[in-house]
Amino acid sequence: MKTVRNLACAVLFTAQASCASAPAVDIETVARPATATANAHYTGNRAPLQPLHFVKLPVGSIQPDGWLKEYLNRQRDGLTGQLGEISAWLQKSGNAWLSPNGKGEYGWEEVPYWLKGYANLGYILNDEKIIAEAKIWLEAALNSQREDGYFGPWIEKRGKPDLWGNMIMLWCLQSYYEYSGDQRVIPFMTRYFRWQLALPDDLFLKDYWENSRGGDNLYSVYWLYNITGDQWLLDLAGKVHRNTANWRQDTGLPNWHNVNIAQCFREPATWWMQSRDSADLHATYNDFWLIRRTFGQVPGGMFGGDENSRLGYIDPRQGVETCGMVEQMASDEMLLRFTGDPFWADHCEDVAFNTYPAATMPDFKSLRYITSPNMVTADGKNHHPGIDNRGPFLMMNPFSSRCCQHNHTQGWPYYAEHLWLATPDNGLAAVLFCASKVTAKVAGGTEVRIIEETDYPFDDRVRMRMEVRGEVDFPLYVRIPAWAGNVRFTLNDRPVDAAVAAGAYARISRTWKDGDVLTAHFPMEVSVRRWAVNRNSISVDYGPLTFSLKIDEQYEKRDSKETAIGDSRWQEGADATKWPSWEIHAGSAWNYGLLCNAANPASSFTVVKKAWPKDNFPFTVENAPVEIKAKGRKIPSWGIDRFDLCAVLPDDPAKAAGPPEDITLIPMGAARLRISSFPALE
Repeated sequence: MKTVRNLACAVLFTAQASCASAPAVDIETVARPATATANAHYTGNRAPLQPLHFVKLPVGSIQPDGWLKEYLNRQRDGLTGQLGEISAWLQKSGNAWLSPNGKGEYGWEEVPYWLKGYANLGYILNDEKIIAEAKIWLEAALNSQREDGYFGPWIEKRGKPDLWGNMIMLWCLQSYYEYSGDQRVIPFMTRYFRWQLALPDDLFLKDYWENSRGGDNLYSVYWLYNITGDQWLLDLAGKVHRNTANWRQDTGLPNWHNVNIAQCFREPATWWMQSRDSADLHATYNDFWLIRRTFGQVPGGMFGGDENSRLGYIDPRQGVETCGMVEQMASDEMLLRFTGDPFWADHCEDVAFNTYPAATMPDFKSLRYITSPNMVTADGKNHHPGIDNRGPFLMMNPFSSRCCQHNHTQGWPYYAEHLWLATPDNGLAAVLFCASKVTAKVAGGTEVRIIEETDYPFDDRVRMRMEVRGEVDFPLYVRIPAWAGNVRFTLNDRPVDAAVAAGAYARISRTWKDGDVLTAHFPMEVSVRRWAVNRNSISVDYGPLTFSLKIDEQYEKRDSKETAIGDSRWQEGADATKWPSWEIHAGSAWNYGLLCNAANPASSFTVVKKAWPKDNFPFTVENAPVEIKAKGRKIPSWGIDRFDLCAVLPDDPAKAAGPPEDITLIPMGAARLRISSFPALE
């Protein structure tokens, strides 16, 4: 731990600056917040659970601004907010989730998948229409509880109850309780978990999906325990853990389904909070790196999963489901709270900035099932076995992708809820940077408001302005990204002489006054990564952003009903003309290798800053506010293969032809057609 005492005088200021007029501030680098004390205002872990390094603020405490608010508004006006008029699973007539006895249709995952992001979107935006609509479904769940404690639709498989849909609905109810304080939720969950505890082990969590994803049930058990302190809930936690698939293997995984991996690898770390066995925590880290050692040798934070990761299919043209992206982000956010490790915030940003935005159309009115780091077509063809899916899994379709169509909703709302977190020492932490306003209690109970102004990740400055009555002394933590060297702070426009380490937190202690402004400057530089497993290809990074080739994206409108995936279903009155699908085709060459100076890679690239987009939405080819100019040469042998996909990367060294050409790179998240892993040309 390094401590720096700044008196804001000496050589940093003009001769007229006086020490007396300059406020004192303590800044120290810490690996993570200490847990010797417990936050007095927000619910953390009760003993004997491991104390949390960060505590989540109630939903609604954080109001996003800037590009993230624009994203949430597009969600509201697009697929998330309007899915009720399209999806067959969300039609109210005969719906099992609205039935007091749980009978009817559409009683599995789709309703709660949609609801957990939809409702939170309403809470964050304070949208009365969404909140009222969500309440209809939540009230139905609360009113469906049987005398024995079970609730919701009864789904039985091979004589055993399938509890997967209930796991998701519990998360919806937890967020609802955070927002509303509705006390019915607590006895409701208590009765349901009593029912689970009484269910024989040979009937509990035996179906494939619920068995893989038992960690979601485990998390809800701990959530309730932290409120009630009922000791029998810890017995139930043990039962859930022993009946969940084994995600604690050294050299394998229970299954290779991409969403299961992104979602379920967190289960051992969740159980670690009770077991306190470091081997359980290690298992989660091991799972993360195990999948990425082979299938994750690609930019964007994800891995080659398609439907399932397959040996021999590791090229960056393999993709991942939209479900996998949002579940990975949720895992990262949870693990950040559990462990305090800033790595999980870095990784969450990687997925959020570089992979997830390209999975949807800019207007958020359609999405695709599979998105890859290298993809030069998004059409309605069947590309199997090039990808592990049979059907039109690459095109943007609002009627398709039965799981992703509903589960996408959690991505940005959950992200927004984790921009700021409370700390055990009654402070606050800025962990995911985005323009926002947070209102929270600190110190002995004083309410503060911090207004964060930034265009991060497209700009390297984050400005935090304090609003407080009088003065209050509390610690403010600022995550220092692992890529950020030479970080600089200013306080009220005066430089702070503080040496803080990358990949850690700056803990800033001070008696804060109304109007105090802390600014963090994270200098961004161009760097490259080489993917040895994938033919020594390279990716170009600038701060937290990875860059892709700027391709002329040509959009072709298609009929959503005619081009939907086979298991898609829509309401009888769904208007396909209002909700079109899109194929995207490349209108320019894409088969370039990058000319890169091996000794000094950054010298091969020039960063160009552009005006911030007027519509506040930077994730399109036209709007990207940062570009990188580079040199490349075409590789004639690299083209479209027999599966109508971007062919796998050419052999290293690639054989280029023709003279060097000027090419432009844009942020990977803004590119719905992209080449993000380039053959390297020395």
